[in-house]
Amino acid sequence: MADTVETLKQYGLNTICRSALCPNQGECLACGTATFLILGDQCTRNCTFCAVSKGAPLPPDPDEPEKLAQAVAALKLRHVVITSVTRDDLPDGGAGHFAATLRALHRNVPAATTEVLTPDFCGQEQAIDTVIAAEPDVYNHNVETVARLYDLVRPQAKYNRSLDLLTHVKEKAPGIYTKSGLMVGLGEEFSEVVALLQDLRVAGCDLLTIGQYLQPSPHHLPVTRFITPEEFVAYKEAAVQAGFVHVESGPFVRSSYRAHELFTLIGAGAYDSGHGSKFGYSDER
Repeated sequence: MADTVETLKQYGLNTICRSALCPNQGECLACGTATFLILGDQCTRNCTFCAVSKGAPLPPDPDEPEKLAQAVAALKLRHVVITSVTRDDLPDGGAGHFAATLRALHRNVPAATTEVLTPDFCGQEQAIDTVIAAEPDVYNHNVETVARLYDLVRPQAKYNRSLDLLTHVKEKAPGIYTKSGLMVGLGEEFSEVVALLQDLRVAGCDLLTIGQYLQPSPHHLPVTRFITPEEFVAYKEAAVQAGFVHVESGPFVRSSYRAHELFTLIGAGAYDSGHGSKFGYSDER
């Protein structure tokens, strides 16, 4: 873990693990993994669940893609997850920076698989296409919560815009695995989650994470309810029945938690070319 932290400091890189106060950061860093946070650490949106700092961000660092790729090579990572703050101040929402980072990774660590977790780019298909053209192995965009709670939880986002993004990725590049994640414990009903799962499958979403919302500070939305282990199993069963290729469902599950393990299975042939599971679905985390 100390080596990972030191390498991140050496290259001046941010991780969502620390910026968002992820409960799994100790485990992930100890395993030599991290989810890189590009485009700074100041977000232009005011989601009421998120611990990432809000404010006026600095211009993107043009050297960041190369520095990130060099850090990945130094850490000998096999699967790289890249996310960002939302940059509504940039004309392309930061899509070009995502693409530059992916290209740097392909040049420097061609054996590593790549996963992006992007914002919605305000629905700009050209921006989404820019990221797709850089050929990530997994394209993740989180819906976060059910449609009814969007105004409360994600006031600057739109439920259908997030679904449209996932639909566009799958239609434009069917060979890329699409992924999404949601939090529970914000006041949603079970039936609303099931409806969300169906909407994601209609959008062609392959992979899913479901985790417990944890209030990062007294200034954020309170937890409405802590979901029981039995309910997480029920959510997982509903997702499996809906047809997802792979499901992670449990209290501490987050978007990129154990993402490298999932892609190791994919790389080992755990999933056929039609994105159907051969090994079944993961155990609850």
